[in-house]
Amino acid sequence: MSSLNWKSIQIRLQKNGFNPGPIDGIRGRNTINAVKRFQEARGLLVDGIVGPQTFKALFGEPAPGEAMSFDAMPWFEEAVRLIGTKETPGPGDNPLLMDMAKDLDIDYAGDDVPWCGLFVGHCVGSMLPGEALPNGLLGARNWLKFGTECTPQRGSVLVFWRHRRSGWQGHVGFYHGEDQGAYHVLGGNQSDQVNVTRIARNRLLGARWPTTALSPTGEVVLAGESGELSTNEQ
Repeated sequence: MSSLNWKSIQIRLQKNGFNPGPIDGIRGRNTINAVKRFQEARGLLVDGIVGPQTFKALFGEPAPGEAMSFDAMPWFEEAVRLIGTKETPGPGDNPLLMDMAKDLDIDYAGDDVPWCGLFVGHCVGSMLPGEALPNGLLGARNWLKFGTECTPQRGSVLVFWRHRRSGWQGHVGFYHGEDQGAYHVLGGNQSDQVNVTRIARNRLLGARWPTTALSPTGEVVLAGESGELSTNEQ
């Protein structure tokens, strides 16, 4: 499924009288709110997500042979966009990470504090503003209370144990793919940055899906087994 052209959506919203803010191709809060107002005016489910019905209301029926693109996993697209983001080594903090904490109203001391939960919270909270985030979202295992349970699949939130299953330490990120022995996890605070890392399948505690998103597709992504297994994400 191809990504949506958000600039085209913003132009269409504006032509219909719903101001999305700057026509910049970014699915920000102004655009999400414009989508919600459009949905309310058209009698559609007001969730800020450009699913099949909202897409048709905006653009009409696709031409024969033309595939529609849906706003299926905006939180995952945001995670992909942030690949390469790093914490600041030594004194000082990456202002992008500090802004994530500020937007989520979290008292965050600095990017030397584990930020895998912060990264997931930003991606979900900024793209699905109506979604309830878990209490204490900086604690990776608290994400086991997020959304609804699902099978591991593209875009799902994966929660892992660290050091020992019965302990309190953990790691959280998004499913990017899998191989026979590991899940490929798109997450933050993986070698101090946002990247895709292999984590052993037997460390998985659970997989979760946002309640305000479109239904899970069940998409499994098979990937090669290149790269070492991560044993202690930080």
